[in-house]
Amino acid sequence: MQSNSGVLSQGQMSLKQIHIQGIDMFGSNVGFLKFKADVLDNETGKKVPGIVFSRGPAVAVLILLKSSGEDYVVLTEQARVPVGRLILELPAGMLDGDGTDIVGTAVREVEEETGISLNSADMVNLTAFLDPSTGCKIFPSAGGCDEEISLFLYKGQVDQGVIDALRGKEMGLRDHGELIKVHVVPYRKLWRMTADSKVLSAVALYEMAIRDGLLPS
Repeated sequence: MQSNSGVLSQGQMSLKQIHIQGIDMFGSNVGFLKFKADVLDNETGKKVPGIVFSRGPAVAVLILLKSSGEDYVVLTEQARVPVGRLILELPAGMLDGDGTDIVGTAVREVEEETGISLNSADMVNLTAFLDPSTGCKIFPSAGGCDEEISLFLYKGQVDQGVIDALRGKEMGLRDHGELIKVHVVPYRKLWRMTADSKVLSAVALYEMAIRDGLLPS
């Protein structure tokens, strides 16, 4: 809020106080934070909604693998307790430490969740195509959560045996509670196979970047 593009720096609003309501630790580090911020609109003097679930920045990767003339996407399946469902998602994860190694985190999360080793130099930041005024991130639930996601693209060509080996592969860091099953689906069917906002946002950015000549078709 105090950044150059934030509402406090532009004089639109004022922050009076913050009430910390809950903290979840990840080892010795703060993981999730729940708080309420008392923020006033300077013009009307009225409070604006300020209940926040804070989890910080994250990354996700759209992996496109071409094999036998078909484009495939690698997804992960995990049980998501908040929505009570198994969800097909892009390989993704939260940024650790100071949150500056975005590409490195994306590569690491892909390997942990799918077993695929990627080269950082081959990663394309899809969210970097957004206008700078957006922060070049996507905000999946800006009304209640501060999470901002950088979406990356990786494209490669593999033998059919690689596709077959990935299907149904069980991955994840068991000590972190990750029970992940890998899925490989045709890209042409992807947009109807999941309600994961990361998938649908990545598809939209990818298709629009091709349409505008920012990426080869």
